Amino acid sequence: MNRRRVFGFLAGLLGSVAATEPASAAGGWLFGSDYPPVRPHRPLKPRRRYVAAPKKAKTTKAKTARTRRAPAYAGRRVVPFTSGEKPGTIIIRTAERALYQVMPGGKAMRYLVAVGRDGFSWSGTARVGMKREWPVWTPPPEMIDREPKYAKWAEGMPGGPKNPLGARAMYLYNKRGDTGFRIHGTNSPSSIGHAASSGCIRMLNNEVIALYAATPRGTKVIVQ
Repeated sequence: MNRRRVFGFLAGLLGSVAATEPASAAGGWLFGSDYPPVRPHRPLKPRRRYVAAPKKAKTTKAKTARTRRAPAYAGRRVVPFTSGEKPGTIIIRTAERALYQVMPGGKAMRYLVAVGRDGFSWSGTARVGMKREWPVWTPPPEMIDREPKYAKWAEGMPGGPKNPLGARAMYLYNKRGDTGFRIHGTNSPSSIGHAASSGCIRMLNNEVIALYAATPRGTKVIVQ
């Protein structure tokens, strides 16, 4: 009997609480608790993917200097030129990779040339002692020692398009005789404008033909 009375008392108590304090529309009803309203679900925004910006390559002055290219050679041209030498004189400025033939009126015809590479460049004064068209090329013994592949031409390579002397050659002499150096054409036009030879002055074939025609034997040549 006591257990029934207890259950009855509790049931009556709960009923009275439910009647006097109804559950809120937002949530619980037990003991009159009132929960905050539930917010409607909002879809999540997609996250932005982070993409690292590409790093800019650092450019140094040295790298810029290496990649800077010289303007393309447009061919021989007349330029202002101050010299005390008489017209016709040939002046070669090794550092410029340029050959000047002095003209009257403070001018000169300028040609781009190839000069001697490191260890083979030279300077001095000579004269054109001999001229040849489509010359025979004979490598000197010291060149054959350095590069034995040239031994097969020890007796001379006939003139022609494959000959290293190209279309024309002017042989430079001084008081002691043949210097071993020449102003000549080339079978390697890409070498023009560079220090690439064994001391000779290389020119494009069409330009050495023009210089050859304008240069008599005995012409003074100055290499600076």
